[in-house]
Amino acid sequence: MTSRIGVAVMGAALLLYIVVAGWLAVMFFAVGTPVSIGMGIALIVLAPLGGWALLRELVFGFGADRLGRALNADGGMPPAPAELRPSGRLRAQDVGPLLSRYAAEAEAAPADWRARYRLGVVQDAAGLRKDARASIREAIRLAGHRP
Repeated sequence: MTSRIGVAVMGAALLLYIVVAGWLAVMFFAVGTPVSIGMGIALIVLAPLGGWALLRELVFGFGADRLGRALNADGGMPPAPAELRPSGRLRAQDVGPLLSRYAAEAEAAPADWRARYRLGVVQDAAGLRKDARASIREAIRLAGHRP
């Protein structure tokens, strides 16, 4: 519930930013100097770009959450190792075997979103955030939820 409130706050903040940026762009255009027109154009371009980036992240987050809840309900999430580092990440000695196991499962079943999602969860726990996002994005695609 707290994360949904955070998403709503960020969405509202972005909407406010787009409105203010649009208003400032109009004011810059009204000045009419080359520099102010350039700044107005930059604001017109950057505000929608920020909106697109936020929308893309929201779609990814909601898709990942939906698949995570479905996999957890089926009992298919990877079991937590006995010991984690204080940061919540995997211990160094656990990373290699777990990554090998879940990568092999994902390779063995390339069309199974569950295997790809589990690999993403393990990659995230190992601190491989970029790889984890790619794996979970692939799981979303395989499950039919376009990011």
